[in-house]
Amino acid sequence: MNHDGKGGFSISPAVLAGCVAFALAPICALLRVELAVIPLSAFVFLCMAASFFPSRGFFLPVFSRGHTGRPVVSLTFDDGPDPATTRPLLQLLERHAAKATFFVTGERVAQYGDLIVEIIDRGHDIGNHSYSHDPFLMLRRSETLYREIESAQIALGGFGIVPAAFRPPVGVTSPRLYRALRKQGMVCVTFSCRAFDRGNRHIRGLSRRILKKVKPDDVVLLHDVKPKGKVNADFWLREIELILSGLKDKGLQVVSLSDLLGGPVMIRTNAERHTIDLGQAKKILINI
Repeated sequence: MNHDGKGGFSISPAVLAGCVAFALAPICALLRVELAVIPLSAFVFLCMAASFFPSRGFFLPVFSRGHTGRPVVSLTFDDGPDPATTRPLLQLLERHAAKATFFVTGERVAQYGDLIVEIIDRGHDIGNHSYSHDPFLMLRRSETLYREIESAQIALGGFGIVPAAFRPPVGVTSPRLYRALRKQGMVCVTFSCRAFDRGNRHIRGLSRRILKKVKPDDVVLLHDVKPKGKVNADFWLREIELILSGLKDKGLQVVSLSDLLGGPVMIRTNAERHTIDLGQAKKILINI
């Protein structure tokens, strides 16, 4: 996967919009000085609003859906792994012969390394979802943003893999993300179909909301963390099974994210995995 899909790096809409705004400002000022603030204010507002539209690559190219033209979709699970949900989910996916991509956080990698091993061994892909899942990460300094991505990469590197895809926490992007990902040789992957489950805080009707809007070539966003509130993990798992069954009824096949996007989401660095001690992983991350 290339950032512009053609082998190079394209100019982002943010750069183009900024150029237009700064070109219009002096022209407006010739008419009336106070009018110069209009294109500049519009550009600032556009930057703020664009951050909250994950499928739109305003600041940098993003991969939010496939372009296969086939009746296929990909399932992605964020924020895990979690012992209450990830292992039963893996068993469910195996029963349905479905492959998924897990966008994991570095903190949970250090806690639940056994689940990372199981995800890999069952043939699923793993993506980088930052180290601490700070919802305000895109407002932090460039150094902080890069450290969050790099720390998660280091944690996962101990399992013989290198994620090639990064999904920002809560799907929010920023101008700083482009450079941080380019340093790591990664691409930004978001999504095109979600149920607004708020990190498994709103589970009731999850399957209905997904199946109502899902379309061919969609990247579906779900979460594999323990549900919050009155529902339990079993209730959540039944909703996921309804999604898998419902996709089949709609004639949609679940394929891996790498198949959907046409490029690697995760790279195996060696044939034989060398996992690292979890305490050692935490020590490495703290000292970065």
